[in-house]
Amino acid sequence: MKFLRYLLVGVVFGIALTKAEVISWFRIYEMFTFQSFHMYGVIGSAIVIGIIFIQLIKRFEIKNVEGKSIIIPPKQKSLWRYLLGGTIFGLGWAMTGACPGPLFILLGNGITVILVVIGSAILGTYVYGLLRDRLPH
Repeated sequence: MKFLRYLLVGVVFGIALTKAEVISWFRIYEMFTFQSFHMYGVIGSAIVIGIIFIQLIKRFEIKNVEGKSIIIPPKQKSLWRYLLGGTIFGLGWAMTGACPGPLFILLGNGITVILVVIGSAILGTYVYGLLRDRLPH
């Protein structure tokens, strides 16, 4: 039953992203060529909402559904790791025309070629796991 709830939330989220045109390669192209504010507005809204909710969790010591305290560890300050990771992330996003988040939404919308990107993302995650100790963190 728990799985069904997650599936339902995922389907609703997928429909919302599809209707908002967030998964559209054209919208992503417009963003990377600075032709439209649409994607920046969506991303900026998500950042602001995330900041608000994290502050609420910290200030009111909100607990998760199991009653355990939510602990948010502080970020490690390292410019190099964020520059390198952000560059690789942005290049992948620009080359595929798809943010990693909605890859499965694209697949659900019938874009079957996205299976190549999903496979590549899984392979990249595996390679990162192998090289993690040798990378700058």
